[in-house]
Amino acid sequence: MKLIQILGPGCARCEKLKQNAEEAVKRAGIEAMVEKITDINVITGFGVMMTPAIVIDGQVKAMGKVLSPEEIQQLLA
Repeated sequence: MKLIQILGPGCARCEKLKQNAEEAVKRAGIEAMVEKITDINVITGFGVMMTPAIVIDGQVKAMGKVLSPEEIQQLLA
């Protein structure tokens, strides 16, 4: 099972990235847990300075932009 973490303070862009991640998981037909992290200490612990950011299995894959479900699906492949 993959772990997908959405990092951000809770803004609309962060929420959209979470929705897109959930849609990508559904389309890919894989088992994954999508969680949202708003704790600034955890976010900076990943080295992220721009939100929203997406982390897959502990690796930061993108920051500062809202990826589409298709883009996230490519990262999961």
